[in-house]
Amino acid sequence: MNSEQNKRTIADAWKAFASRDPQRIASWFTEDAEWLAPRGNATALALDAPDHMIGPDAIVHFLAERFPALFVSDVAVDFRSRYCEGDTVIVELRLQATLANGRRYDNDYCFIFELRDGRIARVREYMDTQKGRACIFG
Repeated sequence: MNSEQNKRTIADAWKAFASRDPQRIASWFTEDAEWLAPRGNATALALDAPDHMIGPDAIVHFLAERFPALFVSDVAVDFRSRYCEGDTVIVELRLQATLANGRRYDNDYCFIFELRDGRIARVREYMDTQKGRACIFG
């Protein structure tokens, strides 16, 4: 796949994530997919969730069930940029939402998606962990 197709793959996968439909989300991941986020990030702490998910079942459970339990309404994603080199797509975005505790969440992210055969094999997630902690815990 070329760079534009790979960027489109990630845009379409993100739409599936937002749908909260487990089957739709699962279809975007390889059987050995991994999702790595910073150790001890506030989202993982608030949800008592792992910061390293292995396999589509764990990733889908987080995206379809755990994430919506914390980010409950007004979830908005502002995609700022997408870059692609080979089968690696880098996405920079801003995530805003109202949290289950009523606080407002507003943080910047960078995701690095590694694709294999048009599906996501690995995600590395980076965010401002200090800002995330302040948004979630005060």
